[in-house]
Amino acid sequence: MSTHEPDRPPTGGKSLADPDSATPEQLDTGTHDTARAEVAAQQADHRAGLVHGSDGRAGGTPAEPKNALDRFFGISSAGSSVPVELRAGLTTFLTMSYIIFVNPNVLGNAIDVGPTTFVQLLSVTCIAAMFGSLVMGLIARYPFAQAPGMGLNAFFAFTVVLGMGVEWQTALGAVFISGILFVVLSVLGVRRAIVQGIPMGLKLAITAGIGSFLALLGLRTAGIVVADEATLVGLGDLGAPSAWLAVIGLIFTAVLLQLRVKGAILWGILVTSLLAIVTRAEVYTGADGAPAAFGGFTDGIVGAPVWPTDLVGQMDIVGALGLGLLSVVFTFFFVDFFDATGTLTGLAQRSGYLDEKGDMPRAKTVFSMDGLAAMFGAFMGTSTTTAYVESASGIEEGGRTGLTATTTGLLFGLSLFLWPLAGAIPGAATAPALVLVGALMMDGIRHIEWDEVAEGVPAFLTIIVMPLTFSIANGVSMGIISYCAIKALTGKAKQVHWVLYIVAVLLLARYVWLGE
Repeated sequence: MSTHEPDRPPTGGKSLADPDSATPEQLDTGTHDTARAEVAAQQADHRAGLVHGSDGRAGGTPAEPKNALDRFFGISSAGSSVPVELRAGLTTFLTMSYIIFVNPNVLGNAIDVGPTTFVQLLSVTCIAAMFGSLVMGLIARYPFAQAPGMGLNAFFAFTVVLGMGVEWQTALGAVFISGILFVVLSVLGVRRAIVQGIPMGLKLAITAGIGSFLALLGLRTAGIVVADEATLVGLGDLGAPSAWLAVIGLIFTAVLLQLRVKGAILWGILVTSLLAIVTRAEVYTGADGAPAAFGGFTDGIVGAPVWPTDLVGQMDIVGALGLGLLSVVFTFFFVDFFDATGTLTGLAQRSGYLDEKGDMPRAKTVFSMDGLAAMFGAFMGTSTTTAYVESASGIEEGGRTGLTATTTGLLFGLSLFLWPLAGAIPGAATAPALVLVGALMMDGIRHIEWDEVAEGVPAFLTIIVMPLTFSIANGVSMGIISYCAIKALTGKAKQVHWVLYIVAVLLLARYVWLGE
């Protein structure tokens, strides 16, 4: 029986849409075109359902699924295996499990439903992350996990609710409406058209920009990079427990990666966490927000979940449709639209999903699941649920199919009962993973045409603006705007897809009239 499934991801960890999968020798002067031809041939072979050997050439043998699970997720045709996918899902979960505690703390500043506010928000966070990751894994079949987004939750709590005086129920209504807009635009193919209109150079820059964003996030989490009034940023206290643990974890994990040890990133997280527990380093956060050693978990590792009865279904959609709140709805929509689109595009490029035209298989489904997760999260009582850049850690562990995201989702569900155990993974243990994954995501920039200003400058702005503004959406926006402007003003307007011009105008209008 034929196992031809053209919508499965390409084999291996490199994108076959780009010469990233070619060796350095192939990319030497005089053989660049040959490398591109070989890459294209590999990709065509894969779409025909052929398995590639260790040398990357087609073996001509159909990728036979081993069981129903393999057949459903297309694991063998993706060049992966069930153990690899499970390990990747666990790695992704560990790198983003911090959201279980951080999201309730942030939203708790704006939402108050009594003494159980924190535990109800914790349950909502786990449920929203579980649902978002499961629909991405089971329906879209991509290795991208979802959870309530950082930054978006801060905007929800401090800007909309506390700053503008909007009721938290109305703010949830705005999030729900923005989710509906995501789904509608995804079904209509608008989001896919935008992704197709972005040139490959910018797509590579988006991937690298996400890498730099991840690296900054990791360094900040470890306390190695801190805010400084005089110099904006500065070097933190390297003698602090979080810093030295992160440095040890970084070196240890890097060595494992260099030695090609399977599960290197996961082992790095686990060993660093164990070191924190053994040394009783003060890298955990106690109930009062003060640093605490692991011994402070006196109530065991199992905790009964609290159903969020005071949060579920409390969103006020009618109130959010008021004329004065349309800007809030649009801001939620804009930020998550370009943040999620940039994240999904970058992750797809890194995991080898983009084809030779830079298109993503099942794009409508992927983007629709992003919008559906946002709607579900708002219904449950949390700010926008979106794709997480930390999914890159699972991708680097070899995750290539929806089983990775499904595993992550199930672990978030399990966290409803084992949430104290999730707290045993400190930020100092996940920080090295974020930094190293960020470094690995930079490799594609060597294929950007840096000698062409019209290509190089937009790519540079995309990469640098993301970490400096702590926003993937801002990086994508600056890249698109500058790309269109430079091309149009240098007589190369026809080289730009018309959809991108429309997007650039809308982005400019948003920044000029609505500010941040």
